[in-house]
Amino acid sequence: MRIALFQGAPNPLDVPGNLQRLQHQAQRAAERGAQLLVCPEMFLTGYNIGLAQVERLAEASDGPAAMDVVEIAQAHRIAIAYGYPERSDDGAFYNSVQLIDAHGRSLCNYRKTHLFGELDRSMFSAGPDHFPVVELEGWKVGLLICYDIEFPENARRLALDGAELILVPTANMAPYDFICQVTVRVRAQENQCYLVYANYCGAEGDIHYCGQSSIIGPDGSLLAMAGRDECQLLAELAREQVVEGRKAFPYLTDLRQELHVREG
Repeated sequence: MRIALFQGAPNPLDVPGNLQRLQHQAQRAAERGAQLLVCPEMFLTGYNIGLAQVERLAEASDGPAAMDVVEIAQAHRIAIAYGYPERSDDGAFYNSVQLIDAHGRSLCNYRKTHLFGELDRSMFSAGPDHFPVVELEGWKVGLLICYDIEFPENARRLALDGAELILVPTANMAPYDFICQVTVRVRAQENQCYLVYANYCGAEGDIHYCGQSSIIGPDGSLLAMAGRDECQLLAELAREQVVEGRKAFPYLTDLRQELHVREG
């Protein structure tokens, strides 16, 4: 599978403008042969927008903005993973990412489970115990959001459930470049899975994003890595690399899970 990743500056509070950007990036990615486009955390609205704007802009997972994404995916025959603020049926707000396939079907909607500091907690509820692994183009795919990937348990859980590819829309900022440069590569290697880390660049309010988005192989190698400017990355994924990696480093089969499960 060929994957595209979009790294760009946030465009806060402009959902129509971000949908237009998404359409442009989807068209470009499809023209380059990509079957999946991954965008940053809270891509449709911007991330550092405050609770009042989340309340104004949040939508259901099948709301009007989602239907626009469906149309973009269908028009360009490309799957899309994008971040957005979700309003649940009970009125709670979640930092969510949705995966739409090339036919316009929603394969997965994941709500961020590990909230980052007061910034996240002032806007969102923590997601529930729901870490789905879904099939896309014959691949087993899991989703996490930004801070989630910094907890090894999350990626390991997805890998143990069969994930071969983990998508991580993110909004990582200075001074946490270490996560972009080291942590995400470790997560890929220790689980022998591909990992796509789609970050912002530029600034949003007092937040300065550190870019350095990447597409990482199951051996921790960098298949593509951005600098600090806007770009679209592209990489080829091969399942045999996952299979061979899990033979060479059988962490998932050798793990004694019973030692790590606590009662009550």
